Amino acid sequence: MTTWFDQCFDKLISHEGGYVNDPRDPGGETKFGISKRAYPQVDIKNLTLGTAKEIYKRDYWDRAQCDKLPPSVAYVLFDAAVNSGIGQAIRFLQRAVNVADDGVIGPMTIAAVTRLDAESVCARYIGQRLDFMTKLTTWDVYGKGWSRRLADQLKGI
Repeated sequence: MTTWFDQCFDKLISHEGGYVNDPRDPGGETKFGISKRAYPQVDIKNLTLGTAKEIYKRDYWDRAQCDKLPPSVAYVLFDAAVNSGIGQAIRFLQRAVNVADDGVIGPMTIAAVTRLDAESVCARYIGQRLDFMTKLTTWDVYGKGWSRRLADQLKGI
């Protein structure tokens, strides 16, 4: 049985590459979007897709409580958590739904999300994320790819 996580993972992984070690990337050595900086104990070069999927489920999807959110909101949160970290991704969501942005998803955040139209939450979320990304020092290097990724999300709303 394919779960919503499986579908989101497949969509997310289509934006992530294989093994790279770009000196301009603050994450360092990376494979399937899993970076050495975030996972110093992982042998990045030999990381399997299955292990990457387990990491994504445990450390991003479950920690962000994506199963408690509307599917489209869950995906944009999951994708941002992978790119910007779980705390920052949750803060984007909290700002999009006008609750205190403490970086911890709890009952107030979930209630605020479910009270609003999912498409509106996603659009506001992506706006928060794009604003953040354009201020990063690596925007000139990676901005075009990030913009395409966000454009794909907007097309799917």
